[in-house]
Amino acid sequence: MANLKLTDVEKTYGGAVNVLNHIDLDIKTGELIVFVGPSGCGKSTLLRMIAGLEKITSGTLEIDGQVVNDVPPSQRGIAMVFQSYALYPHMTVRENMSFALKIAKKPQDEIDASVERAAKMLQLDEYLDRLPKALSGGQRQRVAIGRSIVRDPKVYLFDEPLSNLDAALRVATRIEIAQLKEKMPDSTMIYVTHDQVEAMTLATRIVVLANKGIAQVGSPLELYERPNSEFVAQFIGSPAMNLLPGEVVGTGPQTTVRMQRGGTAVSDYPTKDSDMGLKVNVGVRPEDMVETTGDAIFEGKVDFIEALGEVTLLYFEKQDNQAAVIGKLAGIHTDVRGKSVRLAAAPAKVHLFANGVSLLYR
Repeated sequence: MANLKLTDVEKTYGGAVNVLNHIDLDIKTGELIVFVGPSGCGKSTLLRMIAGLEKITSGTLEIDGQVVNDVPPSQRGIAMVFQSYALYPHMTVRENMSFALKIAKKPQDEIDASVERAAKMLQLDEYLDRLPKALSGGQRQRVAIGRSIVRDPKVYLFDEPLSNLDAALRVATRIEIAQLKEKMPDSTMIYVTHDQVEAMTLATRIVVLANKGIAQVGSPLELYERPNSEFVAQFIGSPAMNLLPGEVVGTGPQTTVRMQRGGTAVSDYPTKDSDMGLKVNVGVRPEDMVETTGDAIFEGKVDFIEALGEVTLLYFEKQDNQAAVIGKLAGIHTDVRGKSVRLAAAPAKVHLFANGVSLLYR
């Protein structure tokens, strides 16, 4: 449907409060891009600038090669789905979905065809004559999405569309959005969320925002397996990646690290001779740690457990004012609380960071 290009985009309020800096991003036709990041990082502000609801302070936004900085929102070919649904309560589903087309003075037969097509796609056929109050939260969100589809926009924008739904509805509606994208492979979508599961399951690429800019852009697996910084490593994945201090004692295609709290770690991250003695943080995801009786990356006393059925989360006692180390073992391990457990990880799963930056990206 459309290519988007943001070049050196910045946003400042009142000439003093800077929110976003040097945003450079290319979004290709057919991609589903997800913006994630901590609260206040500018995710929704960036989405609203693309929509035209916020002015761009500097830089350019292009849609299919045309600079649209000063183009009104209604003329950008963009449809936005809000977390609050924003449905007209006195209108039926059919009337809500057709309202924008009527305002645009489209022929009635064209309006009816567009509404029927969108309703069928979203499985709303039997609800077309109901008022929003007679629908569930998930159905209302589908109506809001349908209202966007009938306009046949160049770009779809989703601003945390599932945040008002309960856990079960969120899962069901997430799957529906993923299936909708499959039915519309050429549509370009940008989706803002704070939910990592939504980001990992829906995105073609994820844009991680932090410190007023872009921390990293990549496919979900890229960011999970090869984060470029400690921030991204701990932001992507739940529970967060463990970071354990150590010192490089062996260099080469594989790197050996002596752990500050005892034991050693071996990583597939390559290092050079000059890295000998380098202070690093060893990153290991809880799910990549396994019990061992041999050499361990980490050994500690289990302070608390969460038995979730398919997995058990082990929370180890804190030491040296460091964040709690978490292990994630398959199955039920209710007998380990209060005991000392040794954990190891395969070299391919061991990440190395120096000064907050991955050694792969320095």
